[in-house]
Amino acid sequence: MEAYEQIISVLALTMGASWASGINLYATLAVLGLSAQAGGVELPPDLQVLESPMVIGAALLMYAVEFVADKIPGVDSAWDSLHTFIRIPAGAMLAAGAVGEVGPIMEVAAAILGGGMATATHATKAGSRAVINTSPEPFSNWTASVGEDIAVVGGLWTALHNPVWFLIFLAVFILLMVWLLPKIWSAIKGIFSFLGRLLGGKSAPEPEQKTDTSVNLNDDKLAQLEKLKSLLDSGALTEKEFTEQKRKLLDN
Repeated sequence: MEAYEQIISVLALTMGASWASGINLYATLAVLGLSAQAGGVELPPDLQVLESPMVIGAALLMYAVEFVADKIPGVDSAWDSLHTFIRIPAGAMLAAGAVGEVGPIMEVAAAILGGGMATATHATKAGSRAVINTSPEPFSNWTASVGEDIAVVGGLWTALHNPVWFLIFLAVFILLMVWLLPKIWSAIKGIFSFLGRLLGGKSAPEPEQKTDTSVNLNDDKLAQLEKLKSLLDSGALTEKEFTEQKRKLLDN
């Protein structure tokens, strides 16, 4: 039973750290470090560096910067784009460190799973923010940001103290991501398509102007009819000849 609980705890910490780092890396580092400092949990040897006051201070400082940047529409998306190259590798490293000293094979496997989890949560956050930023009011952005911070802190606390409940929550979250990511991607493609038409799209070519020859043709027929009428009036054409020539002219 103890071995089972140990496996569940390691799995929850591995997936929890990588899941949270894809959303807010600095909050993840701060929560893990402060939890260990407070004596509530014992981190694996490879993660005990997070207990350092210097590491905790750096994490809290960067969390404060992200807390502000994450509340500004547009800036948050730029911040997320930059952190694509930070959150995902960090998630893989945290996952590898969370499994402890069990050999390089397990560490590499944990890093792969952790990197994938961090990628998924980062993509969900960044994509949903890009869609939310299309709203002109800032309140939805603030609500999403605060909700993400609460989710990270609450999720990590659950992973550390109630690993079974966290794994259940994580399974539900993964199902939600599978359902949500295609919709987010479709919305993002629509946004970029609109921006492309707005900023870089070429206006439709003007239709080629064609010379209206019908007026000239009608004018020509009118002149010929007048000429036939004058020939009829002068007696050069009979009524029958005039009618016949008139019909031929109008039929052409």
